[in-house]
Amino acid sequence: MKYGMPHETIHGSRHYLFPTQSSFYHEDEPGKTCNSNKGRKKSRKFSRNIVARSELTGTGSAGASYPLSEIWLNSKVRGICFYAVTVFAAAILFVPMLLEHPFVLMYDRYRRKAHYLIAKAWAFLSVAPFIKIEYEGLENLPSVDTPAMFVSNHQSFLDIYALMTLGRSFKFISKTSVFLYPIVGWAMFLLGVIPLKRMDSRSQLDCLKQCISLIKKGASVFFFPEGTRSKDGKLGPFKKGAFSVAAKTGVPVIPITLIGTGEIMPVGMEGMLNPGSVKVIVHPSIIGNNPEELCNEARNVIARGLVCQG
Repeated sequence: MKYGMPHETIHGSRHYLFPTQSSFYHEDEPGKTCNSNKGRKKSRKFSRNIVARSELTGTGSAGASYPLSEIWLNSKVRGICFYAVTVFAAAILFVPMLLEHPFVLMYDRYRRKAHYLIAKAWAFLSVAPFIKIEYEGLENLPSVDTPAMFVSNHQSFLDIYALMTLGRSFKFISKTSVFLYPIVGWAMFLLGVIPLKRMDSRSQLDCLKQCISLIKKGASVFFFPEGTRSKDGKLGPFKKGAFSVAAKTGVPVIPITLIGTGEIMPVGMEGMLNPGSVKVIVHPSIIGNNPEELCNEARNVIARGLVCQG
């Protein structure tokens, strides 16, 4: 079942975003004919009555089905509560992150595992009241001290939360503008998130160089190879940047399939939080020195994960 659309109507066992013509009008049975215009007028009048009555269905009358506008309102309220919780948790947890930062720079400058433990707590506190997350293939995760290239499909703003709950200190890549957000942006700076200016080829090159440098120093990196969130839930084409870095550094690629985040918080509807659950599938690592082959294999693995759970 999909949520979040105030105009969604249910017809039989199928769901439609808008009322279908067959919901209101019924074709004449084969072999029947109308003997006069009067019969046709009466038939049209009857059809209009059906339309009028069907539009009143679900407006709160006794015995009416559960109003979809109420489902939409509930999702909006859940969204507001979700952001209130995540901001409150970030404000509280930012203090210990800030206090430990000098020691992190002295003893664990590149992985920053202590910071990521706090980030994991923040992600868990944010989603636990609203979303159930299931995991599959956790045994495929490398040890915390083994550098790797993590890649995943990208469906929703919630993807970061789901990935953070894995507790791995991989460096995300984020737009430079996000670093300006109070608390969250500051925390990203402390975590060592890699900044990127989109549509800037020099910034993209610097980003890849920084990723190579971090991996050589023992840190892991995370990429969304699609480059942006999928609007229809389908897996888009992968860019080769992440796989070029993996091929040059010789680290394993860890494909991850995320399922359910796009339905809970669809693209363009970030103010809503629909009911649902999320599944995180960690696939076995892929090793190679050919970026194109790594790219194709990783995409196929993630795609199979989506198909099997679809």
